[in-house]
Amino acid sequence: MKKRARLFERLSRGLKQGIAHERGEMELRATRHQVPLPPLSHEYGPEEVRSLRERLGLGQSQFAAIFLVSVKTVQSWEQGTRSPSPTASRLLQLIEDPGARVGLQELAVR
Repeated sequence: MKKRARLFERLSRGLKQGIAHERGEMELRATRHQVPLPPLSHEYGPEEVRSLRERLGLGQSQFAAIFLVSVKTVQSWEQGTRSPSPTASRLLQLIEDPGARVGLQELAVR
């Protein structure tokens, strides 16, 4: 029950702050966090995409679902007719290199 009470208190406090802000009674401060991620080192080529998918033991449809793209998109990545977007490349990098997720885990704890 303790966790529920704390959650309720936090939600209630947030709602009250939102209402006060809307009424002009207070200013809300945004918190900014820097997440240390390595730069994207390269574009993922057809063999790298296929190899990573196979290493994860996923079919193309399962892999497509992770990236919220169509199976045809995954097929085009693996055939080299298209390259993953920068966002998809970042996700590929985070899947491929667990060390790159350290910054994200620190942020999630806050």
